[in-house]
Amino acid sequence: MFDYRQYKRGYYMPPVPCNDWVTKDHIDKAPLWCSVDLRDGNQALIEPMSLEEKLEFFKMLVKIGFKEIEVGFPAASDTEYTFLRTLIENNMIPQDVTVQVLTQAREHIIKKTFEAVKGAPNAIVHVYNSTSVAQRQQVFKKSKEEIKQIAIEGAKLLKELAEKEDGNFSFEYSPESFTGTEPEYALEVCNAVIDIWQPTPDRKCIINLPSTVQMSLPHVFASQVEYFHKNLHNRDNVIISVHPHNDRGSGVSDAELAVLAGADRVEGTLFGNGERTGNVDIVTLAMNLYSQGVDPVLDLSDIPHIAETYERLTQMTISDRHPYCGKLVFAAFSGSHQDAISKGMHYKVEHDEKYWTVPYLPINPEDVGRTYDSDVIRINSQSGKGGVAYVLENSFGMIVPKMMREDLGYAVKSVSDVNHKELSPDEVLEIFEKRYKKFTPVFKITEVHFRQIDGIQTTVTIEQNGESVNVDASGNGRLDAVSNALASHFNKPCEVCCYEEHTLNNKGSESSAIAYVGITGEDGKNYFGAGIDHDIIRASIDAMESAMNRSLYTE
Repeated sequence: MFDYRQYKRGYYMPPVPCNDWVTKDHIDKAPLWCSVDLRDGNQALIEPMSLEEKLEFFKMLVKIGFKEIEVGFPAASDTEYTFLRTLIENNMIPQDVTVQVLTQAREHIIKKTFEAVKGAPNAIVHVYNSTSVAQRQQVFKKSKEEIKQIAIEGAKLLKELAEKEDGNFSFEYSPESFTGTEPEYALEVCNAVIDIWQPTPDRKCIINLPSTVQMSLPHVFASQVEYFHKNLHNRDNVIISVHPHNDRGSGVSDAELAVLAGADRVEGTLFGNGERTGNVDIVTLAMNLYSQGVDPVLDLSDIPHIAETYERLTQMTISDRHPYCGKLVFAAFSGSHQDAISKGMHYKVEHDEKYWTVPYLPINPEDVGRTYDSDVIRINSQSGKGGVAYVLENSFGMIVPKMMREDLGYAVKSVSDVNHKELSPDEVLEIFEKRYKKFTPVFKITEVHFRQIDGIQTTVTIEQNGESVNVDASGNGRLDAVSNALASHFNKPCEVCCYEEHTLNNKGSESSAIAYVGITGEDGKNYFGAGIDHDIIRASIDAMESAMNRSLYTE
């Protein structure tokens, strides 16, 4: 049964308007980040990570730059307890990194949590209980006052145990299923917790607002967060954190609007792994800031390595279209897109642009460890002449003349279309060389001699059908003289319509030159050839030879 009438809005708006966030158009600094990959993310895996895998993942998170890492629910699992003790006893937690542990607001679980975290240089003890209408009514069958008392007793016990233990502890409280809780009631519970903890500037507490299940449009969540921002007790000493899930597919927008509304901190995972549709994706959030010129305070300069490690350890797969890190997110197959990107790249170089403004690319792919030759311009049957030319230039240093690009583009698209496949840069080069370089099905030029008498005199030796013939001609330059010799011999026009040349590499005497020649045939069409040689004259002659062969050749 697919019946929309069985559903209704399950969220609650604040009792007063809270819309100041609407006037803000950007985030000017990164929030505090807390990775929950090793707890929330790990519990959502089909096969949770082993101890060794979790240790490797922890090291990667530290290297990326996370200063707060939730490492597990140590009282609920021997594996998570052992993992935390391994980190502590082997001194694997840097002094500037705080580990976070999760506990329900239940006495025996809280006590075991403190045992597990003993000896950590810095630790956040994160206590929670569910406050939503559905949970109160259906699961716990308790009144608002009874639910609030669970939070109060948990907060008291955290404070009592922390005072007895030798350690640097911070406290975090979450009204779980916050999005299904009346905002004024959730605020009442959180303020009761804050009043017990009495946070100070040196020891702030965290109030975490989790969208355990995403229930509303992002702007509703932002208004709920702003309501807390304006009404929490001791606000200056409280860090407002959000923990968006992604049930409606708007985890990233929930987090961004929440920061605009006053949130100081975001809990999430790399690439959005987590229960059901997952947690908010911190990589996307951080890179969104980066793309707007804001320091994300995380080092994501080698996303391919991070993604590979993540996929190997979690056995999860990152979508090819996942923002910033998917294999195809910088790829342009469309001809118009390829042309715009190519022109944008040249414009940046020619104008020494300070800021990145290349069309269709929100960031420079090289910033996150991607390469232009394999990640940006991708060639298939939808590609255009600009994209094909870009691949040859970027991968092989060939600057194909504009007049020649349409012919080349159609040739490449035809191969891709017939074979129903994407073409690699090497395959594009192969098509170019077969079509334009040493294309001699009709004749070959085996020798050329020049004399400077009244301009340039030449003798061109042409081999055709197993026979050789010498043809004399003259011209105002060497290439013009060879062109006249070919036109005379074949009694066909060989008028040069396009000529360009450039160096292919810079290795001193070993450098090669490439020449591109286009001629206009008797049918009025343009035919092209290319030649590569250490001698630019020889390269030019080879290019003209190929172009003339193409004008004469009938398949």
